[in-house]
Amino acid sequence: MYNKNEIFIKDRADPYITKGSDGYYYFTASYPMYGKDDPEGYDRIILRRSKTIEGLKTAEEKTIWDEKNSDTAHRFIWAPEIHEINGRWYVYFAASGDKNNVWDINCHAIMCKGADPYNDSWEDKGKFGCPEDDDFSFTRFSLDMTQFSHFGRHYVLWAQHGGNSNVYIAEINPDQPYKTICKAILFTKPEYDWERVNIPVNEGPAVMKHNGRIFVTFSASATGPEYCVGLMYADENADLLDINSWTKLDYPLLSSIQLNGEYGPGHNCFVKDENGDWLIVYHSRDEKCFRKECKHANGDPLYDPCRSAHIRKVYWDDDGLPIFHR
Repeated sequence: MYNKNEIFIKDRADPYITKGSDGYYYFTASYPMYGKDDPEGYDRIILRRSKTIEGLKTAEEKTIWDEKNSDTAHRFIWAPEIHEINGRWYVYFAASGDKNNVWDINCHAIMCKGADPYNDSWEDKGKFGCPEDDDFSFTRFSLDMTQFSHFGRHYVLWAQHGGNSNVYIAEINPDQPYKTICKAILFTKPEYDWERVNIPVNEGPAVMKHNGRIFVTFSASATGPEYCVGLMYADENADLLDINSWTKLDYPLLSSIQLNGEYGPGHNCFVKDENGDWLIVYHSRDEKCFRKECKHANGDPLYDPCRSAHIRKVYWDDDGLPIFHR
């Protein structure tokens, strides 16, 4: 059902799905710009919910937050992720801190004031914080934050400019999950040729725990057909803040070469379906966009809305590593 090249939700890049304690699946993604002169794209956080993953396709899409209502976060609003942490709902997202400079991008958070993230109002928690002795985190271009918990501790991963776009990891207090409580640790940087096509980039981290291991994927290279998904993993009993605990594969696990009619797969998340099987949710461009036949294809890919959400089932090889294409 999920292994075909069918679009799951059209024109929704950076897709994120999670299942809440209320039994609903929630979907969010970057709200697209339709060309560089679009006055409204990348300006809001949208949310869908359904009792089934398939139901998200046609579920009503609500705007739960808009940058025009904020004093701290302005366009561009990118890569929102909704997380249920210690019984409260939060959305992490990237936004500009300066309404006159769309490139003043950093990680931000909002918190749901009630228990229903689909209907209740949200509180702006502002730009992500860090300890006083951390003079690096969120001081320059940062985005694509995700969160996970393990053995009672909570962690965030995000991308930040540190010479290149690298991925960093830090711990958070789940009672205040909008600030780190330790200095950022470099998690992965673009080292291999496939991570450095056009632009050297690691971004879009995503976490999956399976069979005694912690898996973290990340997206690499520029956002055209060269975009692809790499992988790092660690033993579940390891010190996750020690970079020596992690193994990085020297090849991508999902790329345009491995797919038919999909280009630039990346910025994924993971979610378990109703049967308990892991799914990879990601965006890619279609054949028409790749062949420059859509109306936005010849412009800056940033303003091309043709990145759409796709879903595939995760399989496992004999070494216990995930397979994202079959």
